[in-house]
Amino acid sequence: MPAPVAVLLNPGVTLTVVNPATEQPIAELEQAGVEETDAAVAAAKAAYPAWRAVAPGDRARLLRRLATLVEEHGEELALLETRNVGKPIADSRGEVGMVADVFHFYAGAIDKHYGETIPVAGGVDMTFREPLGVVGLIVPWNFPLNIASWKLGPALACGNTVVLKPAELTPLTALRLAELALEAGIPEGVVNVLVGKGSVVGQRLVEHPDVAKIGFTGSTEVGRGVMQAAAETIKRVTLELGGKSANVVFADADLDAAAAAAPYAVFGNAGQDCCARSRILVERSAYDAFLRKLVEATRGVRVGDPEDPATEMGPLISAEHREKVASFVDDSAFTGDVPEGAGFWFPCTLVEASNDDRIAREEVFGPVAAVIPFVDEEEAIRLANDTPYGLSGSIWTENGARALRVARAVEAGVLSLNANTSVRVQTPFGGFKQSGFGRELGMHALQGYSEVKNVFMATT
Repeated sequence: MPAPVAVLLNPGVTLTVVNPATEQPIAELEQAGVEETDAAVAAAKAAYPAWRAVAPGDRARLLRRLATLVEEHGEELALLETRNVGKPIADSRGEVGMVADVFHFYAGAIDKHYGETIPVAGGVDMTFREPLGVVGLIVPWNFPLNIASWKLGPALACGNTVVLKPAELTPLTALRLAELALEAGIPEGVVNVLVGKGSVVGQRLVEHPDVAKIGFTGSTEVGRGVMQAAAETIKRVTLELGGKSANVVFADADLDAAAAAAPYAVFGNAGQDCCARSRILVERSAYDAFLRKLVEATRGVRVGDPEDPATEMGPLISAEHREKVASFVDDSAFTGDVPEGAGFWFPCTLVEASNDDRIAREEVFGPVAAVIPFVDEEEAIRLANDTPYGLSGSIWTENGARALRVARAVEAGVLSLNANTSVRVQTPFGGFKQSGFGRELGMHALQGYSEVKNVFMATT
């Protein structure tokens, strides 16, 4: 097995990685500090000219090789993700499949990231999409490998070199991906992975004068600090932050379908998802019937051993996070069951609430849903928008005109009609308001990892 790409360590400062389902250590890693971060940035800077000069077709072939290696090592990566994050193995397998799809997509996008010619007098005007240089990528613990690929794919496709900092709780799949990148033939120094604290490694990446851009996914609070620190060197920044998304259910919707789907829009990944539809807004005339159906659907969510393919929800990431989630729940309309013994378990929980309650205002980031009634379409839109966030959401109605009216009125970046999905490789993903700015995935992501250069050639 080849060594990880530029994984630079700080001897004597260690990090213990724990399996959330067993509370047992699964790895002991040395952490990087400021010196190691500077060295990784220097390695990326040194590798940049040659990587930028790689012909588009050759760069595409390297990304396709990486995608193929991810597929070939899919079960290994999925099991590593499940043991590190605590998510069900079925979810991890799906996410690893998406990682491969991301690299395949951006391999195909490399020679389709076009400039323009613009009609002007006296010559020819043209634009080019140029890479930025060294980019710092900071990813969270809830979808470690998946979100890393969302940033790595377009960054590498555009010709940038990268320093990737995974969350200190969940670094294992990023380290393995770095090994696979080297095995695929991506030159040393192009992909650099650093294990360390956000307050040390992340902060240094944001402040470093040789880092041209930061791609960050995490909390709104931390994102605010990233944006402030990046201003010192006028860094480009993409921020994918928190959410408090609304799942709007009108009385004319297919209530059986909406109720059956709703639990998985909140309790997937144990609710540790910025896209979680954690505010379920229900038209008052259908509220009682829908709540009964929702309770029965929630009762059916299978919580247990993440390595069991039948499991649908695993534990939370840590004991500390479990305490935070518990602080939101005083009373509930329904509380599910969890396994006994070790593991950071928290039950599927439904709470009847108003949109003014804390549970409806703040991001719980756990398996807790607030069920809130509304009177009519106008109030549904008002409640959906009555939040500082604007990431995702759903609208359930059989009325097509209403579906489009509400979709246009709701202030969120990613909406689904009669469905609860947010993410596809080919389509842009990102938020409004304090959910961040910039877009990941699809061709739109390439805009965040390149600059437009305008060139005029005189012909007179």
